[in-house]
Amino acid sequence: MKNLINAVINYFYPYFRRLMPLQTFKYAACGGGNTILDITLFYLSVHYLFKTPLVPTPLGFPIKQHVAAFLVSFTITFPLGFYMSRTIVFPGSTIRGRIQLFRYFVLVMICLCLNYLFIRLFVEQCHLYPTVSKILTTFIVVGFSFLTQKHFTFKEETPEEGAFLEAEAAMETEVLDGEGSKNRK
Repeated sequence: MKNLINAVINYFYPYFRRLMPLQTFKYAACGGGNTILDITLFYLSVHYLFKTPLVPTPLGFPIKQHVAAFLVSFTITFPLGFYMSRTIVFPGSTIRGRIQLFRYFVLVMICLCLNYLFIRLFVEQCHLYPTVSKILTTFIVVGFSFLTQKHFTFKEETPEEGAFLEAEAAMETEVLDGEGSKNRK
């Protein structure tokens, strides 16, 4: 799947080369594709999977149809978005996978909150139309998400950082070895 997505991105990128760097294009393509999938799954869930306004849950309480549809789309697009970010958009990251996953999850939760807050701000305080509010919110949240993923979630070490981390690990080893030899005496 990774090779197919990269092939499609590399085919279309020459048309956008003057507008944005390759990494930004990869982020836009993967994020855009994942968003289209998310909306499609949501639509199909609302109209074909959950046919009643309240959906029963295994926990014994019902949830609203649109919430159930959101949960279905989220359970598919969250891991897919993580996979594409990790392997296609930011493949050079040196951070461990489980740490990336945790950071990605935290970022997604922050983005959900930002969406909620900005839409309420633009509609209720600025008195903008809901659709205009959603578009403005999307630009803000996507920009925040890209920068956060690039510089935090999937950060790449610079050579200086790599050398520093290696030196720090060597010092830790020396300290631990020194303590171990003291304990043996």
